[in-house]
Amino acid sequence: MANTFGTDILIQAQDPKKAALFYVEQLGFKITDENPNMISLHGEHINLFIERGPALGPVLEVTVDSVEGAKLRLVKNGCEIVKDEPDFPRCYIKDPFGLIYNLRS
Repeated sequence: MANTFGTDILIQAQDPKKAALFYVEQLGFKITDENPNMISLHGEHINLFIERGPALGPVLEVTVDSVEGAKLRLVKNGCEIVKDEPDFPRCYIKDPFGLIYNLRS
């Protein structure tokens, strides 16, 4: 059950550009990539990605050996699938304590 926490955090916002400008102006992030549905920002020790969509809250990226295996194990132990994207492959999981993970392999 090896996993790796990344330096990436993803949030979702209805207006990614507006959200990105807040983080640039208030916290010193730099926009490093921009398209209509995703803006990438980098800080000194963390990468912040703002995706167009309904707010889920902060999402931590966790790299796992198998997205399917981790998903089955976590759901069996009280987690809830928030968004599943098997073609990517990635899956957003909410744990019983409210934290959301982006599982990816």
